[in-house]
Amino acid sequence: MVCPDTNCVIAYLAGDPGADVEFLDKLLERKMVALSPVVVAELLSDPALPTEAEMLIRSLPELHVAPGYWQRAGKLRAQLAQKGYKARLADTLIAQSCLDHQIPLLTRDLGFRRFAKVVGLQLL
Repeated sequence: MVCPDTNCVIAYLAGDPGADVEFLDKLLERKMVALSPVVVAELLSDPALPTEAEMLIRSLPELHVAPGYWQRAGKLRAQLAQKGYKARLADTLIAQSCLDHQIPLLTRDLGFRRFAKVVGLQLL
């Protein structure tokens, strides 16, 4: 399984070019995609989201929030801060979901590199 970031899914839905979009398409065909709850919330918050896109999002499995998730996410953000990195809360929550489920994050957002560097988040 692979968890795509919000920006990657938005690019896919818009038909934008990119290696991440092509890879996401292949993963979707193989039913190897699971969404972080934060990604679901971010995607569904678009008031102009087409019905077909919403149906796709709702059809994908979601990563469950394991006990202690919020505490681990808070400590993760603190770890990054100790190393001099700022981390958006949404990014931290997405990263923590991937870490909890030991699955890679498919992203075009270079900001996730700090999570890879500090805590070993696997990026695609």
